[in-house]
Amino acid sequence: MLVKVLVDNFLSFESKTELTMLPSNKTRKKTEHKIRVKNTPLLKYAVIYGANAAGKSNLVEAFRFIQYCVYKAIPAQATTMFCKTQEANSNKPSTFELQFTVNDKFYAYGFSLILKERKIVSEWMYELYQNGSAKTLFERELGKKPELGGNVTLENIDKLKMQTYLDDFDENSNTLFLSFMNRGKKYPSSTKLSFFKEIFNWINDSLDVCTPNTFLTSFEYYYNEASLSIINDLIKTFDTGISEVSIAEISIDELKKELPEAIFDDLMDKLKNKLEDEGVEKFKVSMRSNTSFFNIESQDNGELKVTTIKLKHGNSFYDFSYKEESDGTRRLFELLDILLNKSENKVYVIDEMERSLHPKLTSRFIKLFDQMHPKQKIQLIFTTHESSIMDQELFRRDEIWFVERDKNNNSNIYSLDKFKERYDKKLSKAYLEGRYGAIPVFTFFRYKED
Repeated sequence: MLVKVLVDNFLSFESKTELTMLPSNKTRKKTEHKIRVKNTPLLKYAVIYGANAAGKSNLVEAFRFIQYCVYKAIPAQATTMFCKTQEANSNKPSTFELQFTVNDKFYAYGFSLILKERKIVSEWMYELYQNGSAKTLFERELGKKPELGGNVTLENIDKLKMQTYLDDFDENSNTLFLSFMNRGKKYPSSTKLSFFKEIFNWINDSLDVCTPNTFLTSFEYYYNEASLSIINDLIKTFDTGISEVSIAEISIDELKKELPEAIFDDLMDKLKNKLEDEGVEKFKVSMRSNTSFFNIESQDNGELKVTTIKLKHGNSFYDFSYKEESDGTRRLFELLDILLNKSENKVYVIDEMERSLHPKLTSRFIKLFDQMHPKQKIQLIFTTHESSIMDQELFRRDEIWFVERDKNNNSNIYSLDKFKERYDKKLSKAYLEGRYGAIPVFTFFRYKED
């Protein structure tokens, strides 16, 4: 589960910005939204409001940027992603850090880099303890090899491996050490170096970042015969006109035709990594976009089985493909994945969750999420303009956040909890009236005809 994310000098965030999932002591309502990991309670939701261009999507982009840097490399477009409100920011380090839990352990992982040069300045990884202390797992500074923490004790065989890895890495200023330690390296269960794999897997598998134009790949498989009855029951409750969801098999060639070449190649690379680097013999994976949905399953013969979904409306003679459905219906199917997820320690970060949905459907989804994941270690972080769900019957005050640009055009984030509001306060009305900020401010316009 996510504890907090920190970002500095990235896009519209010039100074250190923090979104925390730690609850406030002032908020007593909806205690069921506090999920305990050991003795630490963590919140179930973070709902982020703000005007257009306030910086909401930039916060989501920070999650995606971290994930991309760890899994692949520092992207080429990073050179222009520093905060441009001050000239000096181009030469200042940009900093990113995630704090989270894996197997009931608390970790902090982060890195700092000069975006303009795609040069890594520092990188760190700590194990955090409930008493406020921390154990250094590794640190690195520009021009120096990474160093394990003094409390990380290794067996002789791991010491030799580590020395080889450090020699191979050789002060690489363009690659994250965490990424390097997860390329072609296998970690037996007995090794003290397993934290490299644990943290890498959490960032790439447990963190699911969804933007309006993102192709999503999840190593979960929801649309199978066992789940079809649940899917059919769920989709009917949303009044979409769909009477039945079924599965149809297609060929790899058909899949390739449906996806952009770069996306198809990326998918195949991920599957290869799953088989070779992680030693997985069989897998089931889902892939979806705004116009397509596919499931891929490995077979005993080494071949891949690809399926998609077909949809029936009422008593219609012909089935409808996924791409023929409305934007709102396709959006619901994306969100169904979240409702059906049964894995622990999953964090969904969604930009514009209400996109193409009626306000009542958005509210319905939130209520179903609560109903289907009452005690599960799963979190939902999303940006939205939908003020109708700003309701203390749905969320705690410390789960509602605002992003606003200051006079220098820098984004700032703050929680509703900083405002002293009654528990019966109509929040949506107060928000639209400007009490909490983070809304558009219009200037007077006088139209003149020539």
